Amino acid sequence: MSGYSIGELKSNFSSILRRVQTGEEVEILYGKRKEAIAKIVPLRKASGKRTLDILKGKASFTYKGDWEMTPEELLGQ
Repeated sequence: MSGYSIGELKSNFSSILRRVQTGEEVEILYGKRKEAIAKIVPLRKASGKRTLDILKGKASFTYKGDWEMTPEELLGQ
């Protein structure tokens, strides 16, 4: 996942959106510490449907409400 400051995002918006169209998630960084404040994700990823990747066929799960976790957080990486 790439991260861009507000200035970089404004200067390269079209090329960043093309990256998002190809499936990449992009974080928006803000302030002197460049802390992530938002994320741009492809619309098909924002649907809430996720896969188990390496756990496929070995486990299952269901999301409730607005609970969110990245695959990396799920796997403890």
